[in-house]
Amino acid sequence: MSRRLLGLLAAAALLGAPARAAADYRLFDAHIHYSQDAWDGLTPERALSVLARANVFRALVSSTPDDGTLRLWERAPKGIVPMLRPYRTRGDMGSWPRDPAVQAYVEARLARGIYRGIGEFHLGAADADAPVVRRFAELAAERDIFLWAHVDDVTVEKLLTLYPRVRILWAHAGMSAPPASVGRLLDRSARLWVELSYRTDVAPGGTLDPAWRALFLRHPDRFMVGTDTWTPPRWETLREGMRLVQDWLAQLPPEVAERIAWKNGERLFPAP
Repeated sequence: MSRRLLGLLAAAALLGAPARAAADYRLFDAHIHYSQDAWDGLTPERALSVLARANVFRALVSSTPDDGTLRLWERAPKGIVPMLRPYRTRGDMGSWPRDPAVQAYVEARLARGIYRGIGEFHLGAADADAPVVRRFAELAAERDIFLWAHVDDVTVEKLLTLYPRVRILWAHAGMSAPPASVGRLLDRSARLWVELSYRTDVAPGGTLDPAWRALFLRHPDRFMVGTDTWTPPRWETLREGMRLVQDWLAQLPPEVAERIAWKNGERLFPAP
């Protein structure tokens, strides 16, 4: 099969092909990166194929640098939801909140008018009101786009307080924040949504954790699933990771599982 045909088939899957089997949910993956370290070993066509084989029909994508996101989006504009990561290189990860050059980079890229959010970015509580963070919050509010934040529960609470007009997507549910803390923040703010990439504690050993289950039932409209291909080997395990997600989704009432699997993503990021 030619590379071009493979890419077309994968793109077709990302445009809404039906699930592989009745037991599987179609998936909106809310955490994908296609960064420079993956480009040599993974063509855009193959990346799209990996997503399609995992039953992912749409995906939230950001990359370091942003060109990786554009490579996927240009091939599957209805299946790729472009998010603008403020990292030109990995070296920006720690310094971006106070770097005017990063601000200029993001503002220039946002002028394309295609991005649905700024992030995924990493941030500590001490920098929540740094100049570039404040500017990004202003831009997000003006454009009605998301801030996609990889932060702990203290920092996300500070962001919600400082920027009450901004919609925030909380990466990894804070990575280690317990369900009680996640629930408290969701109760407090209607401007917060949560993606669950890397949260293996949702279903340890394959069994859905009771505390997470109760939280999903309480806030079924606020969660999305994800994988996080932050390093190239993560692409090789994406299908297996989404198989585990399908297993715990099956332990929820179908209407709740469908919302978390894909409907929440479609509602928040409607297709163009």
